[in-house]
This record gives sequence, structure tokens and C-alpha cells, in this order.
Amino acid sequence: MTSLLLKNVRPMGGSAADILILDGRFAAAGQPVPDGIETVDGGGRLMLPGLVEAHTHLDKNLIGMPWWRNENGPRRSDRIETDRREKKRLGIDPARQSARQLVQTLALGVTAIRSHVDVDTEIGTASIAGVLATRETYRDVVDIQIVAFPQSGMLIREGTVALMEEALRMGADIVGGLDPAEIDRDPVRHLDAIFGMAERFGKPIDIHLHELGELGAFSMELIIERTRALGLQGRVLISHAYCLGMIEPARHDALVAGLAEAGIAVMTAGPAGFPAPRIKRLHEAGVLVCGGCDGPRGTWSPYGRGDMLERAALIGQRNGFSRDEDLEFALEVCTTLGAKALALPDYGLAPGCKADLVLVDAETVAEAVADLPLRRLVVKGGRIVARDGTPVGVSAP
Repeated sequence: MTSLLLKNVRPMGGSAADILILDGRFAAAGQPVPDGIETVDGGGRLMLPGLVEAHTHLDKNLIGMPWWRNENGPRRSDRIETDRREKKRLGIDPARQSARQLVQTLALGVTAIRSHVDVDTEIGTASIAGVLATRETYRDVVDIQIVAFPQSGMLIREGTVALMEEALRMGADIVGGLDPAEIDRDPVRHLDAIFGMAERFGKPIDIHLHELGELGAFSMELIIERTRALGLQGRVLISHAYCLGMIEPARHDALVAGLAEAGIAVMTAGPAGFPAPRIKRLHEAGVLVCGGCDGPRGTWSPYGRGDMLERAALIGQRNGFSRDEDLEFALEVCTTLGAKALALPDYGLAPGCKADLVLVDAETVAEAVADLPLRRLVVKGGRIVARDGTPVGVSAP
């Protein structure tokens, strides 16, 4: 059922109201309530829009699998090599694991996901196929965007560009990139490849940029220049952007102005062990910012459940937020701004928007971010998909 009457709920902490959902969308105030419609008493709970996971890796989590002992080396290349080896050794099935993460995070209120999915010369496009299968199976309960992601490098592994193109033909939505100077060691050719694919296939771009300091700033300048030159404003996102948390103020402000002018969005996970962009400064400068968990429980990191309400809290802590208005902004990064960065249509709590929502026991939005209450009800397109932290009518292998 996609029609529902929610009684006595408080959208974004406002006054209590009855919210009518018809055919999966929020109805206008005053619209007649149909006879026999399913009714839920919200008990005065806070109503939030569905949470938006703007950056994860659905294909390679270890959810539901035995504990894996992490002995990764200190370098990013060590993690890449370990990840590529262990995916095969452990039998990480992309369809099974992506379904497990999806169902787990759905119960936590996540109704939209952008996932970077590995493409390389050892696994080919098998991970893309697995996540595409999950997207089809769960298409009515979670929106999934798939990024074709060259995790092991692109130019340094001959044949990866052709596999990326195959992934886009299979149905991947976005062209991914990775540290063009540090991993591929040829930023101009790397950007030639991914921007060329974006043009040929008519796809947006999402680039992992972990490069630190001036190296990252240099790569970011090239991305800005290329975006402007090709008229791709509003179609490019930079994930992580650690360099923005390191460079001196004048250099930082010039890059941020360039990002704003080029319409390039920035995703942060609010990382504890790495530099991070100061998202409020970016937002005030006109840069679209969004948040993501990066990937719960995997060979890269043992932490996290994929909880985007928790991620809002972590982003807030990483940015030194304590005022209520700043905690509200942290949630906005993981809801409304995330939806805008992912170009999700008809998102929000206004009449006519898709009825994706979460009910929690909290007086205010700031309290919800600080306390991380149980998700009492999760609704996707007017359909109840979770109650009290447990999926309803949705399961994973």
C-alpha cells in the first residue's frame, strides 16, 4: 500500500499535524481522507525526510559474514591490494552483500543511496552486475545510484577503461574516478578518460579525491578547469576532498570559489583520522555539500552500520558543531542537500514530494542528531518499510 494517514506527527520539529499520503506522495493540506485508508498514530514524534546516503560501497561490505581480522598496512595502496585479494578469498558476493547493507540501512531510515561499485581487470564488471540485480530487486524500497568505480586504478591497469565503458552500457549511472595524480600518476590522462566517458555516455562524474595538501589542490584545480571547459556545471561531485582541510586560507578560499563557480559538489564522511573540508564554510561560499558513510564493516574499515543519522552526528563532531542550528545543518547535509547533490527528484516533506520519511522520538532535529534515537517508523513512497528498527516486508539473503 502506498497511501497512508499519519496522525499527530511533527515535521522537522514543528507543530503536530496529520499528514496524508496518497499514491506514494504527500497530499496537500485539506485534501479529503479516503475511507478505509491505513492510519498510524505518530504519537507526537518528530518526522524527518528519508535519509540520503551519498557515498558508500555496497558491493564489498562484510555484513552477516564472519569477523575478518584487519591487518592492513598504512598506505592506501595497501588497502587497495588487500581489498582486491580478500574479495575473492572471502567469497564476497556483490548481490548478496549489497542486499544485506541495503536492508540494514533501510531500517535505519536510509531511503536513497549512491554506491561506488568496483570495476577492475580481475573482477571485470561482476560487482556492477551484482548491485544492478540488487537495485532491481529492491527498486520499490530504496533508490540506488551506481558509480562505475576504478578502485584499483584505471590507467595503471590496462583494460580498465574498456571495462568502465562496459559498466556504463550495463546500466551504471555515474562515471567514477580515483586520485588522478597519486594512483594513476597521470592526472591529465586520467581526467581525459573519465570526462571523455561522461561526454560520450551523457553521465555525471563522482571522483574520489584523497590526495593530500598541494597535490590534492592541484588535482582539484584540474577538475574545476575541465568542468568549466566542458560545460558540466552541476554534474560533477568530488568525494572526500581531504586537501581542503589542509591548505593555507588564501589557497583554500580560491579553490572553494572555483568549486562554487563550476557547480562542483563535495561529499564528506566527517573522517576521524584524516583531514576534512569545513563544510559550513563551503556551504556559505555556495558549494553544495553532502554526506556519506563511505562503507560499513569491510576490509577498509571495521566501523559503522551505514546509519546516516549517526553520520550527521559524526560530521557535526568533526566540524566542531555544538549549536542547535549547526546540528540542524549537519542533518541537512545528510538529507536535503544530499538529495540535491544526487539530483533526486521530488524529494522533501512538501505536498507533491515522494513520501519518504522517518519518525523518531525526539523533541527537535538537534536532539535527534545528538541522541540517535531508534527509528520508530520508516516510510518509502508511502509504504511502511520498517518499524522500531526492524524491516517490514523486506529481507536480505
